Amino acid sequence: MSRFPTLRETFVLHEILAVEELGVPVELYPLIRQREAVVHPAAEPLVARAHYLPFISVSIMRSQLHFLRRRPRAYLTALAAVMRSTLGSRNYFFGGLAIFPKVAHAARMMEADGVTHVHCHFANHPTTAGFIVHRLTGIRYSFTAHAFDIQRDQHMLCRKISEAAFVITISDFNHETITRICPGAGEVTEVVHCGVDTRVLRPRATGLEHRTDPVLSILCVGGLVEVKGQRHLIEACRMLTADGIDFTCRLVGDGPDRAKLASQITAAGLGDRVLMLGPQTHGRVLELMDEADVLVSQSVVNRRGEHEGLPVVIMEAMALGLPVIATDQAGIPELVRHGLTGTLVPSGRPDALAAALRRLSADPEGVITMTRRARAEIEADYDLRSNAARLVRGFMHGRLG
Repeated sequence: MSRFPTLRETFVLHEILAVEELGVPVELYPLIRQREAVVHPAAEPLVARAHYLPFISVSIMRSQLHFLRRRPRAYLTALAAVMRSTLGSRNYFFGGLAIFPKVAHAARMMEADGVTHVHCHFANHPTTAGFIVHRLTGIRYSFTAHAFDIQRDQHMLCRKISEAAFVITISDFNHETITRICPGAGEVTEVVHCGVDTRVLRPRATGLEHRTDPVLSILCVGGLVEVKGQRHLIEACRMLTADGIDFTCRLVGDGPDRAKLASQITAAGLGDRVLMLGPQTHGRVLELMDEADVLVSQSVVNRRGEHEGLPVVIMEAMALGLPVIATDQAGIPELVRHGLTGTLVPSGRPDALAAALRRLSADPEGVITMTRRARAEIEADYDLRSNAARLVRGFMHGRLG
């Protein structure tokens, strides 16, 4: 992966833990050590044993000499392939050159440790690393494509797919995107959802139908970035206030838009209703979900044309029986089916969101059937262990099958 540990990618953490629970030992090779104020407790043991490598060191230089002496053709053709395939992309070209030495060293370590398969999360730099390891050692690799990694820049994507043992994407929407960009990719690409732990995430004992507090509790979880669309939720909250709806709205997460969103909250006079809680551990997020009446996910397409894949927080809410209101973006409608497993509203339409929140607040009994269907959907297609088992079969056999 690019960075570890990171609060925004709990799905990677949970997948690692699920794979290990199934008896497959996992070694972690993050490209960068992420430093965050809050770390999920479950990630701490993995951090302690992860292989964090500098970009250059004496040992790394020795590994370059090792491959140049023993497999010069493999080393030089791998380097040339990365450079040729990323020409025209400043990010991928210089990024590929920057990580090549440390990845070569990692490849030597993996070979010595008997690693048999490398799986990469995100199709960008991590999969470049998997490609390099494969070229240098013959160890097969696979990768999971999520969202921005196949939207921002497709340089080298088709090359990576052509040499991968298999490719995973998290939604049918992304599968269609990949096969459109790379004809023939469908032969090795399958949809495997990230999934959530349905043994841990049990339906809540109480819900909207049992609520005695007249104050509607709204929860939004995600990085404070444009694509998450929190500004539309804040505007919808302003509309609810104008209509006399009593509510609280809690925003969980951090990011570059924090100051802008805080100013919007102040300007709308919502300082006592819309609370910014900052980054939280996964355990605390689950507690907040248990306390909430509805989860809102306002994904939008940002100015660069990027959008989310399929937010795991939506899966978690549905597993808990928490009603979900989300936008009709990317892979979200595959999970949140309007009126059946949740409520969909048009992207960038705070008025539609406010109207959906009003309806939900006024008809708590009406969400019971919807949340039960949502839970059943998660159990059927988004269970973490079932989907991790598919990955394990792929790791063992070199194909998902």
